[in-house]
Amino acid sequence: MRKFSTRNRWAPGGTVALLAGAALSLSAGAAESSDKLLDLLIKKGVLTDKEAADVKTEADKTAAASGASKWKINSGIKSIELFGDARFRYEYRGAETSQNDSAARERSRYALRLGLRGNLTDDFYYGLRLETGPGNRSPWVTFGDQSVGAGPSNKGSAGINLGQVYVGWKPTDWVDLTIGKMPNPLYVTSMVWDGDINPEGASEKFKYTVGNFELFASFGQFVYQDVNPDNPAVGSGFGTLNKNFGDTFLLAWQFGGSVKFGKDMSFKFAPTVYNYVGHVYKNGPVPLNGFDTPFTGEGLPTGANNAAFQTGINNLTIVDFPMEFNFGINKTPLGDLKGRIFGDFAMNVDAKDRAKNAGFPKQDGEDKAYQIGVAVGTLGLTSGQTAKKGGWEARTYWQHVEQYSLDPNLLDSDWFEGRANLEGFFAAFAYGITDNITATVRYGMADRINSKLGTGGNNNDLPGLNPIRKYQILQLDLGYKF
Repeated sequence: MRKFSTRNRWAPGGTVALLAGAALSLSAGAAESSDKLLDLLIKKGVLTDKEAADVKTEADKTAAASGASKWKINSGIKSIELFGDARFRYEYRGAETSQNDSAARERSRYALRLGLRGNLTDDFYYGLRLETGPGNRSPWVTFGDQSVGAGPSNKGSAGINLGQVYVGWKPTDWVDLTIGKMPNPLYVTSMVWDGDINPEGASEKFKYTVGNFELFASFGQFVYQDVNPDNPAVGSGFGTLNKNFGDTFLLAWQFGGSVKFGKDMSFKFAPTVYNYVGHVYKNGPVPLNGFDTPFTGEGLPTGANNAAFQTGINNLTIVDFPMEFNFGINKTPLGDLKGRIFGDFAMNVDAKDRAKNAGFPKQDGEDKAYQIGVAVGTLGLTSGQTAKKGGWEARTYWQHVEQYSLDPNLLDSDWFEGRANLEGFFAAFAYGITDNITATVRYGMADRINSKLGTGGNNNDLPGLNPIRKYQILQLDLGYKF
């Protein structure tokens, strides 16, 4: 039997040649991995420092000759992921007022969100996202610009804005701490929070799993508005409005749990309390901090929206109960499906004082909001989740928001126009054209609940209308997400 000699293969020159070939193949896409391999071989005594340097020099020369680009990532970043989406939309929204007047907008729109996220050293993580549209409740920009006299293809309404920037720390599986402008850390529904709002401040999340049960607690200290100076000097122009502005905070206290019943069935429930601190509420001159203005929710006698009194957060302590029940639907003509029954119930325990300060003490029962709906298919697809080609979701719900029940500044600006004292239904269908491209159609219709009150809230999509008697919206989207 022939014996093969290993001497030439393991001679220094042969080793250098062998590793040079491996390093060359890795240099374009995994330079960090090849460097670690060389370090390991040096430690094992297989290579000398000079031989490793020769291998690296040869690899760099080959990469430069091939035109391969090199992107050096600091060692403090463990991983980096590029993510985002580009969306295009046709939209119609219209409203009728109690004066039988009407307003409508018909627009073609686009939105871009582009971000980086990943892990840092020592259990820290990070996120950064840029997006079009300066508003907190919408990244959308209108084709042709919506500014009067802007000219064709103007870019005045488009821009690059910082939508998210945060750092988090997850020292164990059951602790997650975040600071910055972050994705909403709470379990919420669209009834209470617009999905485009990224709260700013700090959050703490905890979870504990026992068998099929998972208990969790989430807390948020969100900076609602920071008006300066905090303590204005007499005669500065600020002192005549409020002696001390201070920073306004929204505090969230959420305790919940989920339980699995077999493979395809689960239930999730998360009672939450929201309260506001740091703001100064007073009758008298309107302060520069608009959120300290007493909320009325009423329009002017002409039916125009009195915007200065639509954003007040006085007398708000909200108790919220979002929930969902997930289940499987097997062996249907469309295959095995997933379903969800979801809902939300909220009440402002300070609604009586909110109604009184709004000038309607007899309407103190307008303190409740609720939502009930069902979804079938690829759950979350109508909200922008990525799906495989052929994936689909059908979703619908009924929503009822009374005048003094919720924070009007957090209400979804689409469903229904970011206003209170409206009820109606929402329906959507989404289909995955490819693995990353989705087509979606959404429709919503709402009517005023209490004809004795306005429709509180302020939204620039249909500004200057209050009360809204009837409302409808149609959206046709084409989105690419990665």
